Amino acid sequence: MPHTSEWQVRLHLFEDDDGTTKAHLVLDTGTTEITGHGAAHRHPADADVPEIGDELAAGRAMNDLARQLLDTADRDIAGMGAARPRTRQATGWPT
Repeated sequence: MPHTSEWQVRLHLFEDDDGTTKAHLVLDTGTTEITGHGAAHRHPADADVPEIGDELAAGRAMNDLARQLLDTADRDIAGMGAARPRTRQATGWPT
């Protein structure tokens, strides 16, 4: 039986007074919310290009969220009685 779902993602970017760009990423699955965080610090000698800070902070927040999702999936798989994989696979359940 096919399965379809839609998850909503909200990304908030903001820069504080010391030049640090912060990202707050919220994934809403409809039953739970998972939050990822990321930050980028501009060196004082670097050019002030806000887009670069946004990209770095957002990418780091997405990476944080991805790690949390993979950890949750690992726990859910273990809860189903499946053996925990020694390494993460790119796709599929562990075999």
